[in-house]
Amino acid sequence: MRELDRGRRLGCFLAVGLGIGCAAAAAQEWARVRLEQSPRHLEWVTVTNGARQVQCFLAYPERSERAPAVVVIHEIFGLTDWVRSVTDQLAEAGYVAIAPDLLSGMAPGGGGTAELGGSDAVRKAIAGLPPDQIATDVQAVMEFVRKLPACNGKVAVAGFCWGGAQTFRLATLTDEPAAFFVFYGTAPEREEDLERIRRPVYGFYAERDARVNAGLPALRAALERLGKKFEPVIYEGAGHGFMRAGEAPDASPENRRARNEAWARWKKLLETL
Repeated sequence: MRELDRGRRLGCFLAVGLGIGCAAAAAQEWARVRLEQSPRHLEWVTVTNGARQVQCFLAYPERSERAPAVVVIHEIFGLTDWVRSVTDQLAEAGYVAIAPDLLSGMAPGGGGTAELGGSDAVRKAIAGLPPDQIATDVQAVMEFVRKLPACNGKVAVAGFCWGGAQTFRLATLTDEPAAFFVFYGTAPEREEDLERIRRPVYGFYAERDARVNAGLPALRAALERLGKKFEPVIYEGAGHGFMRAGEAPDASPENRRARNEAWARWKKLLETL
């Protein structure tokens, strides 16, 4: 299983070399506009994890009954406007959604993604995050959102690229979430880690993403052998990062179609929580 995670050690660092640069991720005026025009209640909250203060973006749905919650783990680009807009889109679909800035406290003066001063600094800070800190930060956010009066106690976790890899890793560490949604993220390499998975893992992958997809056949075989529920879908013609790229005004037809199909599938799966 070692071939599964050659990419995980690099996370999404190779994305820039593959032409998916931070400039594209940062040019998100369309995502900012969506947030500014949203009719839903959006707010910043602070979640405590021991001595850490994790800044999170929280979106509430407009519904009369309590709703399941989704924790969104950001890409290697940090907590961007697009990631925040994902929480708004989940709220539009009827879910409480929260996105932690896992770079909280990593910037000079104790700031996070916005204060790090650029894409290179963000990537460097991401590379230096302790894995256990990432996991406990997310678990603290899960506990926080579960206790909100608007939440019905059911929580799922989703992540994109680097965040997808963190989501897969979290699936091996806790069985508290109802489900895990991995968007083009790599899996832990050791079978003994995969054996600890207790909840369903749903994968969303791009056809034009050989780096991530190289380990999928062995991963599927291992999880099937272990009796774990893993349902990956590869979206035809799409490139790595298609959930973000497919939403941009200049999206390719393939990425736009993949994004729309993946959103439809994701919402249908969330209805089963």
